[in-house]
Amino acid sequence: MSSTLLVNEVGMSFQTNENQTMIADMIRKFGKEHILPKMMEWDESQEFPVEVFKKLGDLGLMGVLVPTEYGGSGFSYTEYVTAITELGSICGSIALSMAAHNSLCTGHILQFGNEEQKKKYLPKLATAEWIGAWGLTEANTGSDAMRMQCVAKQDGDYWVLNGTKNWITHGITGNVAVVLARTGELLDSHGITAFIVERTTPGFRGGKKENKLGMRASETAELIFENCRVHKSQVLGNIGDGFVQAMKVLDGGRISIAALSLGIAKGALNASIKYAKERQQFGQPIANFQGISFKLADMATEYEAAELLTFKAADMKNKHLKMTKEGAIAKYYASEVCVKVSTEAVQIFGGYGYTKDFPVEKFYRDSKLCTIGEGTSEIQKLVIARELLK
Repeated sequence: MSSTLLVNEVGMSFQTNENQTMIADMIRKFGKEHILPKMMEWDESQEFPVEVFKKLGDLGLMGVLVPTEYGGSGFSYTEYVTAITELGSICGSIALSMAAHNSLCTGHILQFGNEEQKKKYLPKLATAEWIGAWGLTEANTGSDAMRMQCVAKQDGDYWVLNGTKNWITHGITGNVAVVLARTGELLDSHGITAFIVERTTPGFRGGKKENKLGMRASETAELIFENCRVHKSQVLGNIGDGFVQAMKVLDGGRISIAALSLGIAKGALNASIKYAKERQQFGQPIANFQGISFKLADMATEYEAAELLTFKAADMKNKHLKMTKEGAIAKYYASEVCVKVSTEAVQIFGGYGYTKDFPVEKFYRDSKLCTIGEGTSEIQKLVIARELLK
């Protein structure tokens, strides 16, 4: 595969830094030992392997962006993209959960928490002592978040939460969740507030676990709030800033999903190259046939274009530049490439690609979530167009 690209303001460097090389090697070894042996078993049973995430926490991969003063690794988005990509090339489920934990729950507290909140929660999250969840989506408000029905009403020093969140990664297992609830009028972008809610809070529980096509070892479930009393000290930032905060969190989250898409595409492409060189038909490897070799050429070209876009967005995020458009472009393009590459991988494997004995059927199933999660491809186009036409 290509060297990782680092894009800067004056030009481009095509060198992978030392941290990226170290992280990639570490994840490949970790994957061989702790993920590959049981990956399909978890996929079949939809088991969320908490112990794997504890081990990833020991390696510093559950707090990649968290400063060392809060127990994190203190790396940049460049290393973060590398980590998710390498993990995704092994197992999409594990990479998705690692990305959601880092960029959503942990990322929200890191970006908008006060010092007391950061000191209380970030060390636990960065080491995976606690698993994090993030609650924005509801059953009837996917892309249309401003119509959320989960409400929080003030009662003295407490806020009382009532409602349900859907499609939440770690909805049952998460020890703490950042939850967006309506504290003002419907459709008011300043009528939503973010709360940190611990799992042990009375009135807070997990609900139905989704039975999914792919990403089956990444837990997706409901969050249910029934007269859940949350102290005012658990409010993230100012009252009414939740929606604006969430949109900023999703800017970074799109880099996560772009990186996850890269990982799945990379895994599918590498498996396809290996298989095409080994599989014999008509007395020669199928890689010799133009029909196959041209597929591989297209897959590699689109992968590298997606990689460039993703590292450009990551570099802008590192420099604290506005990257709403660039993040949306990277997420949109990389996720569509991910689906295309994994689809072609199944085709190259032929009948074997349709069986669970070979790796590409899982890449194929996992890939589709990337065009849906953290904003569908259609929403990314809306964001890109809006930014272009400003």
